[in-house]
Amino acid sequence: MLQEVKIAKPASPPMDGLPPESRIWAVVAISVAVGMASLDTAIANIALPTIAADLKVSPADVVWVVNAYQIALVATLLPLGALGEIVGHRRIYLGGLLLFTIASLGCACAWSLPTLLIARVLQGLGASGLMAVNSALIRFVYPSRLLGRGFGYNAMAVSTAFTLGPTIASGILSLGTWPWLFAVNIPFGLLAMAIGMRTLPLTPRAEHGFDFLGAILASLCLGLVILGVGSAAHRAELGLVSAELVLGLVLGIVLIRRHADHPAPMLPIDLFRRPMFALSAVTSVCSFAIQGIAFVSLPFYFEDILLRSQVETGFFMTPWPLVVAIMAPVAGRLSDRYPVGLLGGVGLVLLGIGMTLLATLPTSPSILNIVWRMAICGLGFGFFQTPNLRAIMSSAPPGRSGGASGIVATARLTGQTIGAALTAFCFVLAGREGATYALALGAGFAAVGSVMSFLRLTIPATKP
Repeated sequence: MLQEVKIAKPASPPMDGLPPESRIWAVVAISVAVGMASLDTAIANIALPTIAADLKVSPADVVWVVNAYQIALVATLLPLGALGEIVGHRRIYLGGLLLFTIASLGCACAWSLPTLLIARVLQGLGASGLMAVNSALIRFVYPSRLLGRGFGYNAMAVSTAFTLGPTIASGILSLGTWPWLFAVNIPFGLLAMAIGMRTLPLTPRAEHGFDFLGAILASLCLGLVILGVGSAAHRAELGLVSAELVLGLVLGIVLIRRHADHPAPMLPIDLFRRPMFALSAVTSVCSFAIQGIAFVSLPFYFEDILLRSQVETGFFMTPWPLVVAIMAPVAGRLSDRYPVGLLGGVGLVLLGIGMTLLATLPTSPSILNIVWRMAICGLGFGFFQTPNLRAIMSSAPPGRSGGASGIVATARLTGQTIGAALTAFCFVLAGREGATYALALGAGFAAVGSVMSFLRLTIPATKP
């Protein structure tokens, strides 16, 4: 009996990663769960017209099926990352997975738009629990010498989910109704939970308490900023956009002042005082802004300017995430040996070249002409992503892995949202030609990001 009680108590995690046999299963649990959350983002977009027709709502209203999920996800990343440092990343991950699975059942059973939106908010909260501590868990699953490889495999799982998302959604919709898009998550969620409960590591816990008021401020700050950027992208009234953005920034300032002397601030200003962390986080926002620009503008570019069909457009969009999935583990292995500033800088240079080549496509390009340009973009993004992720997590102390992991996910989603909003602005200014200007803007972001990445080569190596 005494032995059972001892096992049930929180134990110290392995000093440097899990044993190989446990590591494999822990990676399976993490990859399945984060893949589900990533896949759900992709398939929901495909199903919007079908959902609108079935629930008899307008296209403007059904867009909230995506917005509700995204806002709930982004707004709670930092609070859940901070909570993971206190109660353990394992608990947050498994709790998020459980909520995501139950909410998927709720989405499948929804009979109206309001019930579907409630379920999507809960699903976003569950996905936030997964993504907020995902990178932190990987840090404790892999030994430090294999950390880049671990992040590479994780990036491969996410990219594969994005690659297969439209195909899986189309296949499900061809065989059944839209609720099955959400119901398919349930068996995978239960499987990942069963494996995760047995294999995910116990992590160190902070001694300070959880700041509930700070969590509310952080959620409102991020939620309002993302909502404001999204409102701007949808051409909402200037007064509404300004109010959302200004109020979000004011709450952010209040939060920073509140946590000025906190040992682990909700908005991790302590980590941003580390040059490697700050440069890597800002570079991450730049890279995902490029991705947001590309993934919003390219379908319009292919269909409206190059006059390609929807089927062809889907085919043209595939090489980017496919090459990222292939390159991510390769770049991860390289990041265990070579400076991340060099690898990330080279990756963003390649991404900028790819965006420039896409923006300067000839009037009637061949399929091969389009595909190899998209492959260069995927090569550059894949070469950048994993080393940069390693840099963010390695530059933070182990006890602040939750805060660093929250910034990883926040930077990704913030960058994608900014990219989408800037693309919408380009369309407002230039009409159908806005897609070309957006791609050129993406190349500019890549140039700025590559400079910041190379600046990391000047930072002396320090232990977290």
